[in-house]
Amino acid sequence: MTLTYILLVTFAGGLASVSIAAMLTVGLLSRIVKHLVSLSTGVLLSTALLHVLPEAFESGADPHHLFLALLAGLMFFFLLEKAELYRHTHHHEGDGHHHHHHFDREQAGRGGLSVLVGDSIHNFCDGIIIAAAFLADHHLGWVTAMAIIAHEIPQEVGDYIVLLNAGFSRGKALFFNAVSGMAAVVGGIVGYFIVGPWQDLFPFLLVAASSSFVYVSVADLIPQLQRRLPWKDTVLQLLWLGVGIGFVLLVIGGKHVH
Repeated sequence: MTLTYILLVTFAGGLASVSIAAMLTVGLLSRIVKHLVSLSTGVLLSTALLHVLPEAFESGADPHHLFLALLAGLMFFFLLEKAELYRHTHHHEGDGHHHHHHFDREQAGRGGLSVLVGDSIHNFCDGIIIAAAFLADHHLGWVTAMAIIAHEIPQEVGDYIVLLNAGFSRGKALFFNAVSGMAAVVGGIVGYFIVGPWQDLFPFLLVAASSSFVYVSVADLIPQLQRRLPWKDTVLQLLWLGVGIGFVLLVIGGKHVH
């Protein structure tokens, strides 16, 4: 049953963003991405700090070792992003960011393949994280999966727009995004059969998941939100952040909030 859950979640998560992109126009996608970024920021941070990290620290593992793993995880994702293997591309033409003229089109033209490779690696790692969470506890698995999917949607939608700017046809961009998303299924299977036998590693894998959530939120998503905006847009940002946090609190049912 655990493997079924892992396969179901990783498959659904991989297709969710592609389905949304297929149903909506590029113009509408450009307008909703900023709200999805606010939502996923709230979901990722609250999942990491209110659920996954407490679960890891309540496991009985040495807190000093867990904090060291957290630091190592943050540095790992920093270096991986530096190498452009762990790319999070949300920027696109018309997104309101003040890029140099044709910046996104030129960057996408050179890096369309890099985006796909980086996304595949990212999704594979997400699959392993989801598998580890489900193996530790089914409830934790569902919350972790929801946090990852909440981040995947704006990320994949943003990548889809970048691929269109790179010259991909709509069908080809959707197809390659779907193939990239299926790397999560592969990661979930690998995680189930390889990570499963080493129960003592679960707390450290949960910390690794948290380091991914925190790094993505602080280094990637929040900087996109930290712009001078009209007060109505600022209120909307806070509202969507609150919705993300409230969603996680509702799902975990106050389990780790005392």
